Amino acid sequence: MNKDYIIDELKKQIADIDTSSELKKVGKVLEVGDGVAKIAGLDDLMMSEMVKFETDEGEDLFGVALNLEDGRISAIVIGEVSRIKEGTNVLATGKILSIPVSDDMIGRVVDPIGKEIDGGEEIKSDNYYPIEKIAPGVMTREGVHQPLQTGIKSIDAMIPIGRGQRELIIGDRQTGKTAIAIDTIINQKGEDVVCIYVAIGQKKSKIAQIVGKLEEHGAMEHTVIVTAGSSDPAAFSFIAPYAGCAIGEYFMDQGRDILIVFDDLSKHAWAYRQISLLLKRPPSREAYPGDVFYLHSRLLERSAKLNKENGGGSMTALPIIETQAGDISAFIPTNVISITDGQIFLESDLFYQGVRPAINVGLSVSRVGSAAQTKAMKKVAGKVKLELAQFRELEAFTKFGSELDERTKQKIDRGYRTIEILKQTQYASMLMEEQVATMWALTKGYIDEIDVEKVKEWEIKFNDNMRKMGKDVLTVIKEEKNISDETEEKLKALTEDFNKVWKDELEDEKK
Repeated sequence: MNKDYIIDELKKQIADIDTSSELKKVGKVLEVGDGVAKIAGLDDLMMSEMVKFETDEGEDLFGVALNLEDGRISAIVIGEVSRIKEGTNVLATGKILSIPVSDDMIGRVVDPIGKEIDGGEEIKSDNYYPIEKIAPGVMTREGVHQPLQTGIKSIDAMIPIGRGQRELIIGDRQTGKTAIAIDTIINQKGEDVVCIYVAIGQKKSKIAQIVGKLEEHGAMEHTVIVTAGSSDPAAFSFIAPYAGCAIGEYFMDQGRDILIVFDDLSKHAWAYRQISLLLKRPPSREAYPGDVFYLHSRLLERSAKLNKENGGGSMTALPIIETQAGDISAFIPTNVISITDGQIFLESDLFYQGVRPAINVGLSVSRVGSAAQTKAMKKVAGKVKLELAQFRELEAFTKFGSELDERTKQKIDRGYRTIEILKQTQYASMLMEEQVATMWALTKGYIDEIDVEKVKEWEIKFNDNMRKMGKDVLTVIKEEKNISDETEEKLKALTEDFNKVWKDELEDEKK
């Protein structure tokens, strides 16, 4: 054999040898328990960096570095802690905690790390978004000016929500907080709004019911559900709202409008308190860590209405907070009230009186206000909130049994009818133009002569009549989003004709 040939072959084989080496930062678990792993050997880790645990089962398990101490770090484990043992190898990833994002997530139920849990096909994505991200700056935003219709009269008329706003839903348990959020999601059907419902620490049976109702009303077609169940580790509840926000930002960056519901941030604060105490961080007021305000502010500040130069997308947040015995001055409620652009306060007493949604008008506010309403709604509903607040005061005054003058009596009578008009059952959302027509009839005094117990019946028949006889008027209000003098004249004629027929029918019933 030719020696030159042998030399050439050896050179070729040497050239083919992979001499590159991969540098891995490897640490070891010192101790693990209650969802927290203490790790040595990874001194140059970043805050919130993902670490990978090499478990015996083969499938990798991840954690997030939260405490960077001298000589060791503490990380929360995202997944089944029992798979990690003392001495388990831990690898640094060099990446901040991120989740896969994709258009395929719409209509699906996922966990806080973006994995499908609804039994459907695997969601594949090469696109990753960090769950923690700096909120859009002032120069990238514009003022909130587009309404986000909830389909709920009392909210759209008195406490309007705009695209890009953060409106807190607050109240005791079982007062209808989630019901408002679900109705708002259902009402976005056909509005080109992607909805994200983040369930934090909820029972899986409740989440299944919500998915069922959204499917029943055709709303899962535009909704992503991110769920951290009550039986899941506290780490899941901690990262769930940030994961939902990351999914929302993926769609917002495409120039789309997003609605995100955090149900609820009280449980989020509880999960963070649990993690912080396990990490041996010093507790502050009510045993919450000192940075619990920052926990929610850095989440909710990511909601924005972006200007056209930055895509023009928006993310509207509806955080939910549970109060104890109506105490809105407690630590977490006051924190979130100060971060948001207003709140919808639901009162237990009103709920038990049959006023649904049980909104306390005096304590509810939208700091965006009429900027988030159509001109039509602004015209007809401007006085309603003030009149209702005055009625509440006058109603309390009448309990003393004093004589009332005619004007006060008129205000009280209008107040009772306003409450009846604003009552609305769940899953019975109303179109903007139908709300405008109803509120117009209320403010112009066309309901003043109707018996209070008959107001609800009057409203149902009035709306049926408007859909049949006033279809053109409703179409004009919908398209122009305003009430011109001509439209108002037609509305007046239709309402007067309907009231005449209504009175005749009542007379026939009496005979």
